[in-house]
Amino acid sequence: MNPSDDRRHIRFMRVALSLARRGLGRVAPNPAVGCVLVNDGRIVGRGWTCDGGRPHAETEALRRAGARARGATAYVTLEPCAHHGETPPCAQALIDAGIAKVVVGAGDPDPRVDGGGIRMLAEAGIEVVSGICEAEACEINAGFLSKVRIGRPLVTLKVASSLDGCIATRTGNSQWITGEAARVEGHLLRAAHDAILVGAGTASEDNPALTCRLPGLENASPIRIVVDGRLSVPLTHNLVKTAGEIPVYWFALTDTVAEYSERATALRDAGVKLFPINPDVSGRVDLAAVLRVLGKEGVTRLLVEGGATIASSLLALDLVDRVVWFRAPIVIGGDGLGAIGGFGVDALADSAQFSRTSFRRVWNDVIECLERRR
Repeated sequence: MNPSDDRRHIRFMRVALSLARRGLGRVAPNPAVGCVLVNDGRIVGRGWTCDGGRPHAETEALRRAGARARGATAYVTLEPCAHHGETPPCAQALIDAGIAKVVVGAGDPDPRVDGGGIRMLAEAGIEVVSGICEAEACEINAGFLSKVRIGRPLVTLKVASSLDGCIATRTGNSQWITGEAARVEGHLLRAAHDAILVGAGTASEDNPALTCRLPGLENASPIRIVVDGRLSVPLTHNLVKTAGEIPVYWFALTDTVAEYSERATALRDAGVKLFPINPDVSGRVDLAAVLRVLGKEGVTRLLVEGGATIASSLLALDLVDRVVWFRAPIVIGGDGLGAIGGFGVDALADSAQFSRTSFRRVWNDVIECLERRR
């Protein structure tokens, strides 16, 4: 590939990547894909995976392009699907439309695809260029790739704390540590995830709705998840009362569900989807098992907004992939409630270690994003 081709491919692929991001938090269990069709140097069709995962990006771009798709180059952020599901293969749709070349960002490891889409295109005589902006394409679909490869969603821990790492005062007062601009960013974070998880303590103390409350994004609220091993959260909770409007998943210990069957029935009658889970070695809900269940349920991106107990438990199990830490310029002191509970670290080498990926100021607060070192 000559340098001019490379630059052109990168330019149009980045347009497709920007389209793909529109699907984050809205397309699970499918990947968020973007597609642009270019003919004679001009974009003639744009598409991205629609809410719920259908229609796919390629078919949307083809629909918008119409007859202008013939002879065009398709830029697709993820390898076109090659299998018959609820819709025909996108690779076949590109072939039928007369596409001359397909430029792919990243391959799709789903066993139903995994190179099959590229092979189908090549066998039809279509030139295929792969690996353009591959790292960016994989970043967008890190959750989908996690679900396919290891059977669980990408886990992002969100923390809002003081400078000294407290999430509340000694009396439990926590509203609001960060400012309004940071809280808007927090709601945008919710909208970009398939599900949001809290523990029983946070649920009981804060009675949160866990919705996205930004104008125009009310329908982007994620699935709400509570880890409540002993079914201790009141049945009058906001999440229980609104389970018929926005999905709520409830994870409790198997023995507790059996023992308190009337309470379990009340949750189910309210619209809650209840999952009995066996305990881990400490007798608590097995969080690794929770994540496996969520993977099977199609969740690809999980945001954790729980308190210190949930945070430390996930960190101890090496189940936190990313951290988004909102920090306010206030100091609460040593008698405040810490953001992370203890999880038995004796040596620095055993600590949970992360690499900073971004750091920015939002009004008077800062937001730091980190990825786990593997």
